[in-house]
Amino acid sequence: MEYVYAALILHQAGKKVDEAGIKKIVESAGIKADDANIKAVVSSLEGVDIKKTLEEAGAKVELK
Repeated sequence: MEYVYAALILHQAGKKVDEAGIKKIVESAGIKADDANIKAVVSSLEGVDIKKTLEEAGAKVELK
């Protein structure tokens, strides 16, 4: 789950959601990053409009 949260943080910050960014966030939280899981999250988000998906899901997040 921490990889998904990291991807959302990157998205919210206006940064590219990529393996390096997710790994950096996860490791900064003191969690040992699993490269295979990070790769899977990035791959599953390819082509996904995160903002639109959150809006459709009714997520209560501040979107810029």
